[in-house]
This record gives sequence, C-alpha cells and structure tokens, in this order.
Amino acid sequence: MNMLEKAFEKSKLLESKKLKDTASEKEYKNDSPRTESPEYKKPGDIINFDWDYLHAHGFIRVDDSHSRIAEEYRNIKRPLVTNALGTRKRDIKNSNLILITSSVPGEGKTFTSINLALSIAAEMDKKVLLIDADVAKPSIAKVLGIKSKIGLIDFLETDTLQLSDIILQTEIPGLRIITAGKSHKFSTELLASDKMIALSKELSSRYSDRIVIFDTPPLLATTQAEVLASQMGQVILVVAAEKTPQSFVLESTKKLQNCSDIVLGVLNKAQRTLNAGYYGYGHY
Repeated sequence: MNMLEKAFEKSKLLESKKLKDTASEKEYKNDSPRTESPEYKKPGDIINFDWDYLHAHGFIRVDDSHSRIAEEYRNIKRPLVTNALGTRKRDIKNSNLILITSSVPGEGKTFTSINLALSIAAEMDKKVLLIDADVAKPSIAKVLGIKSKIGLIDFLETDTLQLSDIILQTEIPGLRIITAGKSHKFSTELLASDKMIALSKELSSRYSDRIVIFDTPPLLATTQAEVLASQMGQVILVVAAEKTPQSFVLESTKKLQNCSDIVLGVLNKAQRTLNAGYYGYGHY
C-alpha cells in the first residue's frame, strides 16, 4: 500500500467517525449576500477586510489565535511551510508554490485557500501571495470584498502590465492578493502559456521567501488545475468527507500523476479533532 492509498484509508476512517465542527457548518457559500458593494481597488490601495462577515462564515480572525479553527489551520500549515521554506526546501522544486484544488465544486477549496493564507500571514516573519486562479468561477475577491479591474488573466494576456500592477496590498502586512481578472475564452491556454510558466518561475525564485497559494478550479470540472499543477511544488486536494465519492478522488489523483516531483496532500475537510492528522503525503 503506497502513501497515497494510506491517505485514502485514513480519510475513510475519519469519514466513518462523522466528526463535525461548528466552523465547517459556517463555511462560505458563493450565494452568501453582502450588504454593500466594494469599491474598485488598485495597486497601492490597502484592502481592509470585513472581519465580522468573515468570522460569521467560519474564517480565521488574525486577532484570535486561540480559536479552534485557528489551531486547526496552524496544524495544517506546518508541513506545508516546512516544505516551502524549511528543511525540505532543497528537495522540492518550486516548493513555495502551493496549489489548492478539489475533485468537484463545493468541497471547500476556496475556504481552505483563504484560511491557509490568513494563518500563514498571521506569523510575523511570513509573507503570502494569494492568487485566484479559478478564472472561470473566481471566488476570492467576492469572499474578501475586493473589486479589482485587473488580475491574473489581464497580466497573461498583455505585455503592458507588470507583476506589481496586479498585486494588491492588504491590511495584513504579510498578505498580498492577485485576483483572477477578466473572463477570457482562452483562459486555459493562457494558464498554460510560456508567460504563465515564466511567472511561476519568477514567483518561485525571485520570491523564494514568500509562500504563493493558488486557488484553482476543481480537477474534474476543467483542465486548468491540471495545467497549473505541473508548475507547482505542492498540491493540496480538498476532500469533503461523507460527500465526495472515492472514485472521484482517485480520478483526480490520476490527473496529477504526470506532474513529477510534486508533494500531494489530501485534506479531509470533515476531520475536526486536533489529535488526528489531516494530511497523507505521497510523491509523484
């Protein structure tokens, strides 16, 4: 039994326990209404978050490090940070580039991406760049109340924009964000373009002290996550226990088999006890 199969067996055991948590019940849903429309943001503007809104939908508050969900994501991020910036950095190509995906929509990948970014950025010596690469159905800007006119797709489409033109600053000193940008019928091709490959290399080498988190489409819904995964060092596959068929998870991991040298983590979303691990790692 290889490491990935062990991860699935562990996921099945956790699933049978039917462990729930109040935070998971409040996770963000795309149809959650906002009371007001945010203003357009541009580089240089500071993005302030609606912490009451985020907390009401189960997200981490950076000023409450003792909450249960904060503790959970503290445990989740530790192996990722070690791989990206610590002792295993030399062994993993593009180790600071982390892709978050799922098999199908609704499993909590955006919830995981945002909480992971908030948790890492809350550390005094850590820097995080959160990128919304789910360009077909972007959610990060909507959740965080950001309205930006340009983003990743705009950067990839033209040669007139610099990387600094699309990076947005936030009230958290260690957190920067790139939104998805405009919709584009050739978005998959743009994500597979030489410019995207060059961007990934730049983010990995020039910003090697910064963790870059990509929130991408579900693996079984589009080919975009599969395309991006080949450029990453670490991939987290979010699995909704008691909901996602194991056949879907196996099909998703098969799509990642062509991505050499990535570290794959399987995150069981329903597992909420602190004395049990979230992750099973396997190398491809």
